[in-house]
Amino acid sequence: MRRITRTLLGALALAAPLVVSATAEAASLDSCGNIYVSAEAECTVYANVECEAMCTPVTVEAACAAELTANCQGECNVSASAECSGSCSADCTARCDVKPAEFNCVADCQGSCSADCDGRCAAGEGGAECRASCRASCSGSCDASCEVTPAEADCEAKCEASCSGSCKAEANADCQIDCQADGYVECKADIEGGCKGHCNEPEGALFCDGQYVDAGNNLEECIAALKAIFNFNIEGYAEGDAQCSGNTCTAEGIAGCSCSADAPGDVPLAALGLGFVVLGATRRRRAA
Repeated sequence: MRRITRTLLGALALAAPLVVSATAEAASLDSCGNIYVSAEAECTVYANVECEAMCTPVTVEAACAAELTANCQGECNVSASAECSGSCSADCTARCDVKPAEFNCVADCQGSCSADCDGRCAAGEGGAECRASCRASCSGSCDASCEVTPAEADCEAKCEASCSGSCKAEANADCQIDCQADGYVECKADIEGGCKGHCNEPEGALFCDGQYVDAGNNLEECIAALKAIFNFNIEGYAEGDAQCSGNTCTAEGIAGCSCSADAPGDVPLAALGLGFVVLGATRRRRAA
């Protein structure tokens, strides 16, 4: 029997297109440290030497901004203006009405809010940290505003929550950017060390678009939230234990794996009670 580690597993994909569950809007990015993640992000779990090499001051910037946002919350807590919410709601409702069942409050809120960050933060020195601070403020505000909105709510309610979150983040953006500016050096050093520490844990560390996601000891909860909110497939990660023997893979819990066969041919997959399949990935194997 050969065992495949979680961090070397192939990308998992649902056998049918993902559908947002009734609890999707209730999922929270708290378990991901409230890091800003775009709805188009690609997320992968890495481990060991490859993972450690990815833990740099640049790749921990978003996680650091999320932490600093929380630290600056008391200082930066201006209410959103009615004018912002009013103009936002009309645009949001128009987007939501296209496919109400698929509309996601957090994704819409962050999309609207982060667009403001690009105009607010100039390019050049300090621009990257400015955008990270602004987007982290978006993430925290959007998550808090949308978390209480049920998935079955109508467009008016979802858009009210989306606009409330994005408008409040925009109102506090300059304060957050200024408040966070002096904390990056120390914060990056701390989080870079934490990133390398998670690289050496069995489950590895999660990166989205190259940015380290500081999930603490809640990696499974963080991944579940990302899947629920954004319908992400997380590459290199399996929930549960996966084993391969010959050309057959079995799994306990939510898992999947792909084995490279000793001879050419198809590699069958057996998963216990799951709708997961693995798409065309082969991975190295090690003796148990």
